[in-house]
Amino acid sequence: MLEKLDTYLLKIPEADSLSPAKLIDYFVYFLTVIEGCDYVQPSNVEACFDLSRLKKYSNISAYLSKNSMAKKGRSPKFIKTKHGYNLERRSKLEIQKSLHKGPARIETSHLLRGLLPKLTSTEEQAFLQEAIDCYEISARRAAIVLVWILAIHHLYSYIFDIELTAFNTALAKNTDKRIKITAIKKLDDFTEIPEGKFIELCRTATIISNDVRKILEEKLGVRNTSAHPSGVTVSDVKTTDFIIDLVDNVILKYKI
Repeated sequence: MLEKLDTYLLKIPEADSLSPAKLIDYFVYFLTVIEGCDYVQPSNVEACFDLSRLKKYSNISAYLSKNSMAKKGRSPKFIKTKHGYNLERRSKLEIQKSLHKGPARIETSHLLRGLLPKLTSTEEQAFLQEAIDCYEISARRAAIVLVWILAIHHLYSYIFDIELTAFNTALAKNTDKRIKITAIKKLDDFTEIPEGKFIELCRTATIISNDVRKILEEKLGVRNTSAHPSGVTVSDVKTTDFIIDLVDNVILKYKI
């Protein structure tokens, strides 16, 4: 861990002159994104200070707790759970944009490669591997399209294996004439449903939360922009945000 932490610190602009408080934010990022921890405790952050031989913040626990509370007109830096802390998404992206190697390209690649062995489907593994290859050579549009395919296919599989009755109940009440089928009988049947309508049906069946619905609808718009010729520039930041959102909120959340 020491070698990886030292390498990470070299990417942080003027790391040696940052305040101990600001270093806490970067250490939480290191532990949750690069090391892949689901959450951190104050003791984990303290260990990073010790390993990096940097001046320690006087009360790490109080800093994490205070900055996990929303303030007027401002989002919290951290999300607190019963297990510990993680960075709020906007805080995570802010740190990504400050790193020397662009918006967390190495960290996102690490996250994606760490996901490979967790997927049991060889088809999903193939899509993810290709998406990683595209991301690492800055083929942003291709990476976005492939990660979208992976996320939607993952949802198809999850519903077919676990939530088929609930989905078919919602589908049976559908009045959209574009959809000809009334029930899903095999996995390929999902492709008969427009993706926007599929997301709507998932929410109607309470398979996904309203927050996940919003994420999927937003990402569908990004996918559509990326998949068709246009003058819109797809940035590293947008690609990173797209991938992390779908990995965190779909692929890892809905386990098959």
